[in-house]
Amino acid sequence: MFLLPLPAAGRVVVRRLAVRRFGSWGLSAADMTKVRGDVSRPNSCFKTTISSCFRSGPPLKAGKTRTFYGLHQDFPSVVLVGLGKKAAGIDEQENWHEGKENIRAAIAAGCRQIQDLELSSVEVDPCGDAQAAAEGAVLGLYEYDDLKQKKKMAVSAKLYGSGDQEAWQKGVLFASGQNLARQLMETPANEMTPTRFAEIIEKNLKSASSKTEVHIRPKSWIEEQAMGSFLSVAKGSDEPPVFLEIHYKGSPNANEPPLVFVGKGITFDSGGISIKASANMDLMRADMGGAATICSAIVSAAKLNLPINIIGLAPLCENMPSGKANKPGDVVRARNGKTIQVDNTDAEGRLILADALCYAHTFNPKVILNAATLTGAMDVALGSGATGVFTNSSWLWNKLFEASIETGDRVWRMPLFEHYTRQVVDCQLADVNNIGKYRSAGACTAAAFLKEFVTHPKWAHLDIAGVMTNKDEVPYLRKGMTGRPTRTLIEFLLRFSQDNA
Repeated sequence: MFLLPLPAAGRVVVRRLAVRRFGSWGLSAADMTKVRGDVSRPNSCFKTTISSCFRSGPPLKAGKTRTFYGLHQDFPSVVLVGLGKKAAGIDEQENWHEGKENIRAAIAAGCRQIQDLELSSVEVDPCGDAQAAAEGAVLGLYEYDDLKQKKKMAVSAKLYGSGDQEAWQKGVLFASGQNLARQLMETPANEMTPTRFAEIIEKNLKSASSKTEVHIRPKSWIEEQAMGSFLSVAKGSDEPPVFLEIHYKGSPNANEPPLVFVGKGITFDSGGISIKASANMDLMRADMGGAATICSAIVSAAKLNLPINIIGLAPLCENMPSGKANKPGDVVRARNGKTIQVDNTDAEGRLILADALCYAHTFNPKVILNAATLTGAMDVALGSGATGVFTNSSWLWNKLFEASIETGDRVWRMPLFEHYTRQVVDCQLADVNNIGKYRSAGACTAAAFLKEFVTHPKWAHLDIAGVMTNKDEVPYLRKGMTGRPTRTLIEFLLRFSQDNA
């Protein structure tokens, strides 16, 4: 519904640029104005005024803004944003839809300009893709300031005109899912304990759908499950571990096998006895990014009412040094009976995932997918350009890749060669070592380690360490924790449900 603008309202108008000349308006919404109720009429005067203002200055580059005041009685502030070249589509070199990315970036820039003007609402031109526009608005306006006394103006973004409200709301849902992951990752570790994380997800999931179950498993349950690898990491901290198990039962067939998502949930990673350098250690509050993204994706799937069954598993604990902590050279036993030589206590994520992956097999799943901020080597390899995907299934890879093109939150396939497996199973004291024999290819040897705890033919490991934070690489995300690749996971689940139907 097109709402009457508030007195302090802004308007984002998006202008599409051709290669050498200005093109047409992004959508006819730029030519409309509110009369009464839901009736709109062309406002050629408004368009003419904006066009003359637009041509009065130098060409507006993609993602750049220009603000005008007093052009229209309903919109005291109008922000024009460059949208980039016309007819931009899928770029096979970049592996994303350039047009959608341009819209996200442009709308984010325009909405932030409105926020800087301290206006409380903005009506956004859909630019031909209301979902991408909504994602740009909601993602671009988000900033974690929960613990600050002085906060930025909260801006309410709405679709301008009576266009594709369904697509707009879908974009809001996708972006809100990513923002939930951002909030979980950004919150300080003294606030975001394993128990608190589980409580927040329980609240969000139960409010999303009645077709859900949440089990917050205590230490005693973890011990009963013989998850010795997970417990070996948790024992170094005074904060009790939690194994979070969430179920979304969307399929009309209650017995239909689920998809199982597993997320690394280290709520703070000091490195343990193999302690990290102090510089930037604060960022390790987000070492539960895998758990944050998979749980947020499942919450979003529940809101979408997808007709599939999904289970989320998140082993949650801290990795701390103490007299009880793992020591280099210790040997621990995983749920499947394999022994693990712990030569580096800072390679702890794979230890907690090993037990969770073993447990995932008990649900007879269609797919097992895990996400983890697992290795600094992944950041070295791909940086923030894409999530690294290691998988034993080309079918699963293709589904993830197709989803990522749509969302612009890209993935890139990495090798899962026997070459790397040999480097972790060649172990002096146990069945497998938690680090590779050599310094090289750390992300690949970490994936090879996880593969030792997987027998399912459709499994993917997403190493999201490189995409954990944003400086300025993604224009529609502010500096801080990204919540990536939540939207790609949601899109994957949406497409899977459609194919399944």
